[in-house]
Amino acid sequence: MNKNYTIKTAREDLDKGKISTEELFNYYRDKINAENKNLNAYLSVFDFPNSKFLIPNSLLSGIPVAVKDNMLIEGTRTTAGSKILENYIASYDATVIKKLRNAGVTFLGKTNLDEFAMGTSTENSAYGPTKNPLDVSRIPGGSSGGSAAAVAGDLCVFALGSDTGGSVRQPAAMCGIVGLKPTYGRVSRHGLIAMASSFDQIGPLTKTVEDSAIVLNALCGHDIFDSTTVNDEVPDFTTTLNDSIKGLTVGVPKEFFAMPTGRQGTGLSAEVSERVQAGITKLKDLGCKIKEISLPNFEYALSAYYVAVPSEVSANLARFDGVRYGHSAKDGENLIDTYFKSRTEGLGPEPVRRIMLGAYALSSGYYDAYYLKAQKVRALIKKDFDDAFKDVDIIVGPATPNTAFKIGEKVSDPLALYLEDIYTVPLNLAGLPGISIPCGLGSTSKMPVGFQIIAKSFDETTLLRVAHQLEQALL
Repeated sequence: MNKNYTIKTAREDLDKGKISTEELFNYYRDKINAENKNLNAYLSVFDFPNSKFLIPNSLLSGIPVAVKDNMLIEGTRTTAGSKILENYIASYDATVIKKLRNAGVTFLGKTNLDEFAMGTSTENSAYGPTKNPLDVSRIPGGSSGGSAAAVAGDLCVFALGSDTGGSVRQPAAMCGIVGLKPTYGRVSRHGLIAMASSFDQIGPLTKTVEDSAIVLNALCGHDIFDSTTVNDEVPDFTTTLNDSIKGLTVGVPKEFFAMPTGRQGTGLSAEVSERVQAGITKLKDLGCKIKEISLPNFEYALSAYYVAVPSEVSANLARFDGVRYGHSAKDGENLIDTYFKSRTEGLGPEPVRRIMLGAYALSSGYYDAYYLKAQKVRALIKKDFDDAFKDVDIIVGPATPNTAFKIGEKVSDPLALYLEDIYTVPLNLAGLPGISIPCGLGSTSKMPVGFQIIAKSFDETTLLRVAHQLEQALL
C-alpha cells in the first residue's frame, strides 16, 4: 500500500479501485493502534462508520481525517485536552465537521492539544504530552500538536487544527508539514470550544499546499451560527495554484530578522534564519521582486496578544463551572464552593494562569491601563499590515524563531514558551491569512524549519499560489 498518502494520491487509488474506503480507513486505524502509544497524538480513535461515501465530485470522499479535540463531533467525547471535560459528549456537530461530513470524509479520531488550546508545545494537555514523530524526544509544537504529529507521522491523510496565535502554523513548522490559518471570518467557529473568540480560526494541517487548498474549499462559507463569517462567494483555491507568480512583490519585514535581545525577544536562531533566507532567494529565482519593509509595531504584538487573549479566555472559560456540564466537585458545601472546587480540580495550571491574567486586566482600575491599551496596539498592528500591503503582494518570514526543542526544556518558563509565538501572533491580531510550509532542516538541530507566508485579508488565492510554487521549488 502507498505510504504517506496525500488527498490527491489517496483519491487516485480510491477512484482506480486499488483500495476501498474501508481498507484505507483500517490501514490508518491499525497504524494508529501500533504507533500512538509512542506519540500520544490521538486521545480517541473511532470505528469505521457504516454510511456510504459515494459523494459525487468530492475530492474528499472516503478520505480519513483527524480532528483536534476542541471541535465537536456529535456523540463523541470532546475534552479540549482538559480534565474538566473528561466525560463530555458532544450533542451536535461543529459546522466544519458538518461540511466535511457532507464531503464524505471518514473521521479517524480526536487529537491531543494543549489544554483549551493554551500552549505552544502540547505539553499542557491533561492527557500527557504529544511527541514529535521526527524525533520523539522533542515537542511537536502547539497547541494543535496532536494534529500536526498525526499528519507528519502519517497517522491520517490530513487533520484540522485551530489557530489562536499560531496553533496551526507553529506545529506545522516544527513537524515539517503545511499549516494554513485562513482569514478571520473565512471559516465558521461554530462548534469550536472557544479560547479567544476574536482570534480563533480553524485551519487544515496537510502534507502539501494543494491538499490545504482542497480542504479550504470544503471548509469555507457563511454560517448563520457564526455572525463573524463573511457572506462572500468562495473561489476554488485549487484552480490558480499553478498561475505565474512572476512579478509579484514580496515584502520582507526588517524586524523579522533583527529581533530585539531584551525581555521581548529570544532572538531568531541562525539555522532558522539561514533556511528562511534561502526560501526568499528561491522566490527571487521564481521571478518575484523582493522588497524590505517595516512593521514598526511588531515588537509590541506579543505583549498586546498576551493581554487581549487572557481577557477573552477569562470570559469564555467562566462557563466551565461544574454545574451545566463537565467535571463537578462532589463535596461542595454550597454553589460557590462547588464552583471553586470543580474549577480547581478540573483546570490545569496554564488555563488558571491565563484566567487570572485576564480577570486582572479586565478589572476595575486596570481595564484602561491594560486591556484598552492592548486593543489600541492591536489596531496599530493591523494598520502596519494595511500600509505594507499597499506596496507588496505578500509578506514572508520565519514561522518560529527556533526549531522543535526538547520535551521539558522550557516547561518551567512560560515566557520562553510564549516567545515561540512571536512571528505568528501578529496575524491573529490583524485577522490575516497565513501559511507555514517546510523549507528544509536546520543545520544544527536537523529538525524542520517553517517558512511563513502572509497575505491580505481574504486573499488566500495568492497565498496558496505562492506557497504551492515555492513548495515545488524547494522539493
